[in-house]
Amino acid sequence: MFRISQYMQELQTPRQPGPKQNPPAPVVIWNLIRRCNLTCRHCYSISTDKDFPGELTTDEVFAVMDDLRRYRVPVLILSGGEPLLRPDIFDIARHAKSLGFYVGLSSNGTLIDATNIARIAACDFDYVGVSLDGIGETHDRFRQMKGAFAASLQGIRLCRDLGLKIGVRFTMTQDNAQDLPPLLELVEDEGIDRFYFSHLNYAGRGNKNRQEDAQHRLTRWAMDLLFETCWDYQQRGLHKEFTSGNNDADGVYFLHWVTRRFPANAANMRARLVQWGGNSSGVNVANIDNLGNVHPDTMWWHYNLGNVRQRPFSQIWTDLSDPLMAGLKRFPRTISGRCGECQYFDICNGNTRVRAQQVTGDAWAEDPGCYLDDEEIGLAPGRERLMVTPHIRLRRA
Repeated sequence: MFRISQYMQELQTPRQPGPKQNPPAPVVIWNLIRRCNLTCRHCYSISTDKDFPGELTTDEVFAVMDDLRRYRVPVLILSGGEPLLRPDIFDIARHAKSLGFYVGLSSNGTLIDATNIARIAACDFDYVGVSLDGIGETHDRFRQMKGAFAASLQGIRLCRDLGLKIGVRFTMTQDNAQDLPPLLELVEDEGIDRFYFSHLNYAGRGNKNRQEDAQHRLTRWAMDLLFETCWDYQQRGLHKEFTSGNNDADGVYFLHWVTRRFPANAANMRARLVQWGGNSSGVNVANIDNLGNVHPDTMWWHYNLGNVRQRPFSQIWTDLSDPLMAGLKRFPRTISGRCGECQYFDICNGNTRVRAQQVTGDAWAEDPGCYLDDEEIGLAPGRERLMVTPHIRLRRA
């Protein structure tokens, strides 16, 4: 995740970077349930409105939480499917809070209503995130349910009005990019605390629809709009969080934006971005799915590292006998092609490995989702492209 707002604050009040420090354990995004009342076109878990057998029981969830806490995991994001369809979701949330986790709820928002908002508020979630794919009919078309946008917006307003920190997540494709400007206006008009811009990743239903991925020029337009909007908020003293995810080239593109707009700050910003370090799948972010399988992040559902019913998460996460985990935790990572030659590798860390794996079969090939041209990453324009040769076989789920 690239915290745009944090670096905008750095522009206003520069600080000298210190040594890079990883958290004691990863943020865990936990898909507690696969069932969902929607069938979104870019769903990485390929959820539908039916029960999936074999999901972790309440007692099993609590036991895993205890292990996560002993391992010093700081953050739990409770996700799905749609987590509000799980009957014990409020018991799980309260238990997580009692153990001292920062607890987020990731929902599609359509099931947040007058019948449950009091219970949601009573859980004291640190953050509630709702996905919107556009305004009105655009969102309804992506979510394949008429009225989904109105229901989600009402859920957002209910959370906001009870003082919960609320955010919007937007995954951009060519089919909904035109809705990014009005969504940013919605964030301001509705008093929404956070906006998360997600690049389309090649996983799950998003992998099946990757031919719809926004072209690089469109991605650059979107990032410029986000940077300018966030800087405007910063100048006006409006405290909103802007973040992006699933494309760590955003950090390098931001450095070029800073170099153009604030050249005196460029050297310090580069040092700050190196301290951030780019992609941290398999290091600072983890995923547990509804069956208890552990993945390097939410986009790696086709690759299992182990199951929490058979081994504690803490043992699975530190097991470097797995070739993918060994490669992800290696510093610096060994990446081929443009990524390996990039002069900003220390900022990006090779970007999102799952895209390379889905497109080429090689998790260590260059990331096809990088939207920077050769000159922008310090390579000679028009050079001969390196051939990608897979050199590792990954264990499939």
